[in-house]
Amino acid sequence: MSGHANCHIHPTAIIGDGVEIGAGVTIGPHAVLTGPLEVGDGCWIGAGVVLGSPPEILGAAHPDDWRATSPHRGIVIGAGTTIRELSTVHQGSERVTTVGADCFVMNRVAVEHDVQIGDRCVLSAGATFAGHVSIGAGANIGMHTVVHQRRVVGDGVMVGMGTVIVKDVPPFTKVFGNPVELRGTNTVGMSRQGFSEADIEIVVRAYSGGRLPTAEEQPTATAAAFDWWQNRAQRPLVG
Repeated sequence: MSGHANCHIHPTAIIGDGVEIGAGVTIGPHAVLTGPLEVGDGCWIGAGVVLGSPPEILGAAHPDDWRATSPHRGIVIGAGTTIRELSTVHQGSERVTTVGADCFVMNRVAVEHDVQIGDRCVLSAGATFAGHVSIGAGANIGMHTVVHQRRVVGDGVMVGMGTVIVKDVPPFTKVFGNPVELRGTNTVGMSRQGFSEADIEIVVRAYSGGRLPTAEEQPTATAAAFDWWQNRAQRPLVG
């Protein structure tokens, strides 16, 4: 373990080799952290959190010694992120598993191998993210949501509780249901993120017609979010 300046680490926490801990990190009772793992400055890791278990893939190597650095792609937790009790984040198998900066991960959340969570996301209690899922910045994922492997959820999406996401969800939408369905635009979220009323209206008009904004009408302020999503999406919920 390296780092840990001004940290508060409970004596029952287990910290293995290959774990880098930033400044001002709090780690609660019975948490287990194994490397390769980077925890950014100012993170808060709750009781019983497990960060660094091998990918849940048949045949994936599991170290004999819990202190040993895992032979997998590692995990990065961004600065200022809170991960509440009994949540888990698994090592990447093909890419680094990431949870962005300033995220709030509630209790009993499962972030599986190769998942990449953007900055400022809220992952509500009991949510599960299967392998290779991508979540854009500022997404808000409802309680007990299940995201199918390799699905892509765009920036600023609001997902209702109990949703089963089997298609790629475009940016700034409101969605819920089993299977997931488009329910409108997350106008409140867009406004809180500082988008103008004119830019929001363009997105609202497109989603009201069951489509994405065209390249010609795409607001400059939202273009990067749509480009990121379209580059990753394989099974779009909205075409």
